[in-house]
Amino acid sequence: MYGGFSQSVTGNSHIAIGLVCQDHSANEVNEHYAIAAIADGHGSKKYFRSHMGSQFAVEAALETIKRFYLDADKFEKNFPKYHKLILKNIEKQIIVNWNARVQQHLDSNPVRAKEIEGFTKEEFQAIPTESYYGTTLVVAVIGKGFCFGIQIGDGSLVALFEDGEPVMPMNYDESAPANMTASMCNTNAASMFNSFYIENKRPIAFYASSDGLYTSFGNEDDFLDYHLSLTTMLDQPDAFGVKVTKDLTRRSHFGTEDDISLATVYDQELLSDKLADLKAKAADLKAHAAERKKKKLEALKNM
Repeated sequence: MYGGFSQSVTGNSHIAIGLVCQDHSANEVNEHYAIAAIADGHGSKKYFRSHMGSQFAVEAALETIKRFYLDADKFEKNFPKYHKLILKNIEKQIIVNWNARVQQHLDSNPVRAKEIEGFTKEEFQAIPTESYYGTTLVVAVIGKGFCFGIQIGDGSLVALFEDGEPVMPMNYDESAPANMTASMCNTNAASMFNSFYIENKRPIAFYASSDGLYTSFGNEDDFLDYHLSLTTMLDQPDAFGVKVTKDLTRRSHFGTEDDISLATVYDQELLSDKLADLKAKAADLKAHAAERKKKKLEALKNM
């Protein structure tokens, strides 16, 4: 059986100027799959409905993957053989689904004067309507016998497999031209995704997060170690939710000051089997970190 958690918190820089949270996150678990998804709406003024765009991106991702799983037995049989083709189809369908949601929202909610008061008439007319809702998207899926993930734009995806080592499985290859943000709103968005597929390697947990979390750490090693620490708490989901929400809020207020989203899905049985090893590994890392900090302070005193 799978478990899941998702949370988005508003960054202090947004609170200070009265902006809503532009991130969105969700998870969904059942007997066949577990999905974690986050989206980070763009901050520039032309993306003035990006908080809705991020919600639509997460909803589109979950709905699309559910559609592919309508005949779960058939999907689980075919996906390993045709995963490259199917991943491309999933990415395309997510974009189609997202654009449909954007258009439906725009038809029901025409642009208000207040939303565009910072633009000249010419500036506003030059903005493609999809750009109002511009957003990134990161999705991770645990299935039976395989796992996969897709990403467009920034953000992070971290996995822990049976060895307990946190890794970033996505081979990130920025597909956008130098002056263009990889975004769901681009006309060629379907070609801007990065993805991965792993077979016969059972994940303990996947974590998808917006870039506000990554930038709250001093380096990538600390960021990865954080996910190991998180995994040691997943066996107590209620306490996990309270502690992680508090930590994300602290980081979004006093660290990066950006919105932060985190979504995780995990294999409860495998977590139970590996929990003691994970806790020992996390304790060892914590001890090494404390020793490094101590040596650094001593070196500073001797300067």
